[in-house]
Amino acid sequence: MFTEQGPTVRELAVQALSSIERGYDLLAPKFDHTPYRTPDRVLDAVTDEVRRLGPFDTGLDVCCGTGAGVGVLRRLCRERVVGVDFSAGMLAEARAAFPPEGERPAEEGPAEEAPAVDWVRADARSLPFAPAFDLALSFGAFGHFLPAERFGLFAEVHGSLRPGGQFVFPIGAPPPVGSRAYWTLLGFDAAMRVRNALWRPQFVMYYRTFRLGDVLEDLTRAGFAVRLTPLTELGRRPDGSPRARLVVATRE
Repeated sequence: MFTEQGPTVRELAVQALSSIERGYDLLAPKFDHTPYRTPDRVLDAVTDEVRRLGPFDTGLDVCCGTGAGVGVLRRLCRERVVGVDFSAGMLAEARAAFPPEGERPAEEGPAEEAPAVDWVRADARSLPFAPAFDLALSFGAFGHFLPAERFGLFAEVHGSLRPGGQFVFPIGAPPPVGSRAYWTLLGFDAAMRVRNALWRPQFVMYYRTFRLGDVLEDLTRAGFAVRLTPLTELGRRPDGSPRARLVVATRE
């Protein structure tokens, strides 16, 4: 499915009937061959915008998966990068993709010594870090947290940042009401709610629960000062508004 290297329909069905952790353990070897992996153009747009906020010494990829965000941090940080995820399968794929030391690949920036890379298996709702990071980011993971868990997640990231540290992530504009994308996301979330009402363990993955207004409120409650920056590289909607923005949350 998706590509010849991607998961089959049967494999996706088994994943969908598993827990989040077990599902991602199963999907990990083929994850980068699915649309679930954050596109390179999004990674590049975020990299270009965040670079203006630096410099950074240490970075944290929250819910790192196979390490796409770690690749971004290796381009931005000078000393140390950490990827954290609760899926052992995802971390195994990430370790294989990113060597712990050596020169930074040419596509990641100037030819110089890359920052050290570490991998930690942990739940993002209980991060095992002291305030040690200048920069934290996350890509594509927030749908796995229920709205009631969001404030706690943000508080954990806040506690992992040094004063003045920044938590950044892209957030897309909602699709127009009545559009094909609108009905697709609505249908997916409805199907997921039915699945979770009828089947255990639950697999939490919702596309319509991460609303900008609620997100900004929870970030502020967690102790962040928040601003938004348009990601102009990702284009604009017909009304001129950006298709995506970068949320920049600073620990005061």
